[in-house]
Parts: sequence; C-alpha cells; structure tokens
Amino acid sequence: MANVMVKLSVRDLVHADLASCGWAGSDRHLANVGEQLVRARSGEVDYLAVCAATDIPVAKGGVDYRAKAGVGTLWQLAVHPALQSCGIGTFLVEAAELRIRRRGLRKAELWVEEDNPRARALYERLGYVAYDCQPDAWVEQAPDGSLRRRETVCTVMRKELA
Repeated sequence: MANVMVKLSVRDLVHADLASCGWAGSDRHLANVGEQLVRARSGEVDYLAVCAATDIPVAKGGVDYRAKAGVGTLWQLAVHPALQSCGIGTFLVEAAELRIRRRGLRKAELWVEEDNPRARALYERLGYVAYDCQPDAWVEQAPDGSLRRRETVCTVMRKELA
C-alpha cells in the first residue's frame, strides 16, 4: 500500500461548514455546534475545523475557556470516520493546544468516555494524564430521529502545556 501525503490546515469552523459535517453527528449535534459558534463570536470558545485542500472540514472540535477557570477544555472532537488513524486527530488536538497557549493558559483538559479506548490512547500518546472519573449524560438523537438520554462515565484527563 502506498502512503499519500495530504496538506492539512486549521481554521475557525463557520456556520456554512455545518452542511458538510454530517459525518460528525446527528442534526441535533450539529445544531448544538451551531450554538457553540455563537459563543465563539464572544470569545468564550474556539471552534476549529481541520481541512484538506478542498477547504471542507475533515475534523472539528472546540476549546471552551469558561468550563473551568484557567484551563482550556477540549470537547466535541471528531474526525471523519474514513480518515481516522491518519494523524488528523493529533493535528486537531495540537492546534487546539496552540489556541489555549495563545490565550496565556498552560493547562488543557478533556473528558473521554470510558468506552472509547482509541481516543483515550491518542490523548495519552499526546501527554494527557487521567486524574478523575465523572458521570456524564446528555440527550442524543437516534438514527430514527427519536431522542434518548445517553448516560456514560468519562475519564477526565489533563495536560500541562509548555
């Protein structure tokens, strides 16, 4: 198999991108992302898009500066399923960490569901250390359009940024 090199860029996610981000979640999830883009205008969050040459997002994720004082909290991280395990998640997390450092903060934090060992392994490779475990819950949209409550347990991970 041949390796293919693709140049990636990162920029702010914008509302017009949501139409091409169906791979990232349900209509309900994308509506929530749209709400987060409103918060981005006020500086409460950064919401990033990783794009290839076509400028269409292949990964997205946010940094919340209000979730915890003095910390940039990464959340809603997602890479297009067909492109996972290609280094794009690493690129996204590193871009988010750069945004956090540019704000003068030196700590990044994230929550990862305990039933997502691939994501946790990525975060550990990037230097995140587990320090707590917390229950979490939200309402999600099922494939048939119905709403259901999702309850899970998350590992809370932190990284000291240089």
